[in-house]
Amino acid sequence: MLVTEYSTEVVAAPERFALFEEIAAGSHLRNRLRSNDREDFRAKVRVLDLGELQVSALSFPHLEIARTAKAIRQSDPEVYMINYLFGEGAFSQAGSDTTLHAGDLMVLDSSRPFDAHRHALQDSWSQLTVQLPHRLLPLPEKTVQGLLAVPINGRRGMGGVFARWLADLNARAGELTPADIPTLASVTLDLLTSVIARCLDAEEALGPEARRNALRAQINAFVEQHLADSALAPQTIADAHHISLRHLQQLLAEDETSPAAWIRHRRLERCRLDLANPRLNTRPVHAIAERWGFTNPTHFSRLFRATYGIPPRDYRHLPPAVCANRQQPCAE
Repeated sequence: MLVTEYSTEVVAAPERFALFEEIAAGSHLRNRLRSNDREDFRAKVRVLDLGELQVSALSFPHLEIARTAKAIRQSDPEVYMINYLFGEGAFSQAGSDTTLHAGDLMVLDSSRPFDAHRHALQDSWSQLTVQLPHRLLPLPEKTVQGLLAVPINGRRGMGGVFARWLADLNARAGELTPADIPTLASVTLDLLTSVIARCLDAEEALGPEARRNALRAQINAFVEQHLADSALAPQTIADAHHISLRHLQQLLAEDETSPAAWIRHRRLERCRLDLANPRLNTRPVHAIAERWGFTNPTHFSRLFRATYGIPPRDYRHLPPAVCANRQQPCAE
């Protein structure tokens, strides 16, 4: 299972806060928690497991969090936590005290004490959190320390790209399979690296491979956001990233594909996921194809069958396990 979901409403009201403490300790960190709503603490947690990296969504009422030096000595997984907030919050770590607002991103370090004070929105997720080991982030720890508990704009630029990526991961968590883990983890890490490096004006701290990965991550995110546009073309992608078409072709050639093949592959994958989604069973196949940029139904059916070995109309009736096994790599 890639997705694990928890809710405090499975127990009686007086027991809910204690249950949340145990859930948070198991899925994230064991911290000292306090809440004005502890008598009836209604919370839920959704965790998407991407191997060493996890993406989670949390919903809770008022919550105060303290990670103490004692807690660190007792247990420290040595991870960064990147939070995308939907509500207001006050945070303090590494000498930085700040108030964050909805749409902000922020980095915390499990190896350093921190305090957080959250007033979350009702009937909504409170935050999305990426948790990953220090060693996975290809930036010096001393460099990252300068960004702890500092607001990062998640409404525009690369911060906005990263925030939208996290929101899409959370929304589509139930559609993902174990075969998707390497790609999802890689894109998430590359986008995060680019966001942090840009915020610190530290892109020079990245090696050539990390810079290439960051650019590829930006291209991936751009393509994902524009798949529904039937006019999306390789030149459009190159222009949006201020590189030549040849540079784009060389970049994707390292992954043994081409810009056109990559666009086609991602559109087919989105169609495949929609066809495998039982909630979309009443949506016509041609409507799903049009949603992801295929304007010619015959051409779409031919491409889909060539890629997955079965017509799209038949694919949507396959058992979920069979659908997962029919994923194909992109090739030209």
